[in-house]
Amino acid sequence: MSRPVTLDRREGPYGEVVLRQREEHYEIIANGTFLMDTSDGRSERLLVDAAMDALGGRPGASVLIGGLGVGFSLAHAAADPRWARIAVVEREQAIIDWHREGPLAAISGAALADSRSVILHTDLVEYVRTSPDTYDALCLDIDNGPDWTVTEDNQSLYSARGLAACAARLTPGGILAVWSAQPSADFEESLRNAGFSGVRTEEIPVARGVPDVVHLGVRPA
Repeated sequence: MSRPVTLDRREGPYGEVVLRQREEHYEIIANGTFLMDTSDGRSERLLVDAAMDALGGRPGASVLIGGLGVGFSLAHAAADPRWARIAVVEREQAIIDWHREGPLAAISGAALADSRSVILHTDLVEYVRTSPDTYDALCLDIDNGPDWTVTEDNQSLYSARGLAACAARLTPGGILAVWSAQPSADFEESLRNAGFSGVRTEEIPVARGVPDVVHLGVRPA
């Protein structure tokens, strides 16, 4: 595998973010931690599909996607006409720029042009705590999982207080879907303790090692 080429490096309010290219794929690195790349995208698409499936496939649903990343979740949601409103929270201006004006526009350009889509440039943890907005689904992918956060402040999102705030952003019967690089039995228990029902975990098999997963829970109606 070839060595990556750094395309952009920026210092933001939460530290350093880097966009790299390795052969035909792009990688996002935050504070030295690999976040994601464009080599696959199955688990990002599962995040959105699992939420819609848990909603029973009903049309006219709204979704909040936490983390723009390389754009797979946004693009996949926009390709599904059942989503009537798609909001993406992204705190890093650099990542937004890479989608609007940079090479990641190849993935997200059509989705960003869709009238159903909006990017909210803010911190997800703060938004979930303070916004009056509600959604039928929250699809969260801002860390490598509840047990491996990108920044220390993100840990509060997976706490009892954070999960209560997530529930408050959901309509009755709404779905919380959380991507993780590995299963977490402790987080499943946290979801149950926070009052979510139907807690389950869906896996994405990988060639080697631990599978990516999506943790799911339903806000009681």
